[in-house]
Amino acid sequence: MSETVLAPALDEKLRAARTASIALAQASTSQKNAGLEAIARAVEEGAARILPANELDLANGRENNMSQGLQDRLRLDESRLAGLAAATREIIALPDPIGTVLRGSTLPNGLQLTQVRVPFGVVGAIYEARPNVTIDIAALALKSGNAVVLRGGSAAENTNRVLVELIQGALASVGLPADAVQTIDEFGREGATQIMQARGLVDVLIPRGSANLIDTVVRESKVPVIETGAGVVHLFLDKTADLEMATEIAVNSKVQRPSVCNALETLLVDSVAAERLLPPVLKALADNGVTIHGDDRTRELYPDAVPVAEDDWSTEHMSLDLSVKVVDDLDDALDHIRTYSTRHTESIVTNDMATANRFLAEVDSAVVMVNASTRFTDGGEFGFGAEVGISTQKLHARGPMGLPELTSTKWIVRGEGQVRG
Repeated sequence: MSETVLAPALDEKLRAARTASIALAQASTSQKNAGLEAIARAVEEGAARILPANELDLANGRENNMSQGLQDRLRLDESRLAGLAAATREIIALPDPIGTVLRGSTLPNGLQLTQVRVPFGVVGAIYEARPNVTIDIAALALKSGNAVVLRGGSAAENTNRVLVELIQGALASVGLPADAVQTIDEFGREGATQIMQARGLVDVLIPRGSANLIDTVVRESKVPVIETGAGVVHLFLDKTADLEMATEIAVNSKVQRPSVCNALETLLVDSVAAERLLPPVLKALADNGVTIHGDDRTRELYPDAVPVAEDDWSTEHMSLDLSVKVVDDLDDALDHIRTYSTRHTESIVTNDMATANRFLAEVDSAVVMVNASTRFTDGGEFGFGAEVGISTQKLHARGPMGLPELTSTKWIVRGEGQVRG
């Protein structure tokens, strides 16, 4: 496999990551868990270094007119640091995927075949304004035996630099290679371009961020990519939907944390139940600060809505803005979702089992829900401890990506001198 010529300093970092990955692949579960505990402690005890760096990034963001949604993603506080430490400790409790036997057999000639999970090796991650991802990916990579190279973007550069320094110190303190986690933020956008070309040094690349960033990585990378997607997330209120349930799910899906990828962006309502459901549900959303962007039929029932624009249906607002449409029926809802969905998460509120089953069968997204908030599409909520991202592609991994999704497989063949005739 040919390797792309890289800037010398970046090449040195990637080769150090490759060397570290060899050591990590042989590390025991107890060694990796000790590293995770050290990282959790470093996050807890490092607040005095992390939070001022994060405030500097936030101040720069405000000066550069960063959106409120991105500022929320960027922000760390004592509570969020505690959450990151807790998520890291949850990974300690999860089974180590490395060495897990997936299948095996003994052939008629006596050869013993076993397929086992193995690390990828070096995982690259490109993401924007999400310092929590630095901890999440580092922790998951460590437990799955991978080295990781991080490009966290200029918006969080100060925060990420401190976090990586703390992680490297934590790894070294338990005898694991500090080079197993590295940042290439100092190389700027050129670093991101270079890592996309680093075939032979980076085994897989995972982008997280805007649709533009993800599209760029998918289009330009020579390194294999696991595509995570933007979240144009839909909730469909069926004609049989219970009003109280519909209201609670819609409000939670949109309001609890509007800046994240599993937050609701488009609400679809069956025309048969629109008069019953739409005004109270939209009032509850508006009472929570949501701006309603409605189509003509929505505005007839809820005049306070602003006119929806065609672009709104394909927009991930990451804010308290919601696109709302009255659809003719389930078929119309499914057609709208097929047209505008980013294949992330879609949910239906219904009391009709046949409708629920058809929605589950026909909606082609990574996560499809019945009578549940879209905010549950999350590695932590799924019991993975954390997530590398939410894959919206279909190869290798789909949905929240935890430990098994950071592994490949290897066939082990044991013989006693057999040769093929």
